[in-house]
Amino acid sequence: MSAILDQGSLLFASLAVLAVSVPLEPPLKNTWPWLSFTFYTPLLVLAVVYVPGILLLGKLLADLREGFGAAFERDYSPLLICTAMAWTAANLPLAVAGWMFPPPVIAVVAGLAYLYFLVLMFFAVRTVFGIGNGTAVIMVCLSWIPLVAVVIFWRPLRFLLGWVASPIFLFYAYYYLSGEFGKLGAGLRSRQSFRRMLEAAAVNPHDGEAQYQLGLIYQQRHQYVEAIQRFKNAVTIDPAETDAHFQLGRIAREQGRIKDALGHFQMVLDQDEKHSQSEILRELGAVYIAAGQYQDALNELARYTDRWPYDSEGLFYYGQALEGLGRTAEAREMYERAIEAARTAPGYRRRFIAKWSRLAQKQIR
Repeated sequence: MSAILDQGSLLFASLAVLAVSVPLEPPLKNTWPWLSFTFYTPLLVLAVVYVPGILLLGKLLADLREGFGAAFERDYSPLLICTAMAWTAANLPLAVAGWMFPPPVIAVVAGLAYLYFLVLMFFAVRTVFGIGNGTAVIMVCLSWIPLVAVVIFWRPLRFLLGWVASPIFLFYAYYYLSGEFGKLGAGLRSRQSFRRMLEAAAVNPHDGEAQYQLGLIYQQRHQYVEAIQRFKNAVTIDPAETDAHFQLGRIAREQGRIKDALGHFQMVLDQDEKHSQSEILRELGAVYIAAGQYQDALNELARYTDRWPYDSEGLFYYGQALEGLGRTAEAREMYERAIEAARTAPGYRRRFIAKWSRLAQKQIR
């Protein structure tokens, strides 16, 4: 999926869907006579219903910091190209099986094919949105909702899609809305252009910033091996690249490499104790908790919560450090403060910090 985002073509992906749909149409009609569609229907359903539905789910579940219009313009074409390629890959064996096997076998292959499609969509959603595994699974599991609407309203929708696909409509749509269609493809073009510029800049052996930016792209896509290598390249070029040390520490903490995380975070702390709005203190405190060094964690987290007294994540870690030292009454107070901080946070932030409120309530119980 990462390679598709970097090098793929929306035109090629669309033609691939059409090419697979042509041999897929007759055997599916023979197996399920009620399933009547034309070769361009899958592409239109993906582009008009399925992908916008996932984008809406992404807005609700993964990103509340910007308007739906901005998110749609940025992510529509990247998600559509990944979805189209996933649909093509999943339906290739089904198209072959449809001409070689009887209907019962076709039904089994169809079930496996669309299960495979959901697996591919998990990776597509995770790569495009840069979200965690749990959120990606929820989004893919809920992505059937817009398709149910398609099934319920299939007859009028089929008429509408046929009208949309007519040459006359396509001509006038392109003539009057070509600028708007161009904006839909801008998200993919901008990503690919930015990646190419970074790759060109990374050729310079003295440009640590380009290596760092490429590392962030890989990190967002959960390609941690490549991200770690880029961040290491950045700190090799410039040992004072604080941001790269910080990200290396975060990845190491997520992977349970406590010693490596402590080393990188200590390097950041030595260079700038207020790095990333003092989040380095919170991250270092969390690593100390994972290592069982509760007094060291308490020292760092006390400094952090003095600067950010309403950060629910920092308050939760502070409570864990106190609990680890046996100071349960003070720990309970910190957990209650973490819950209150999450409850009174601005609306756009509550979904991002709700996790710490739930964990604090669990510790209190």
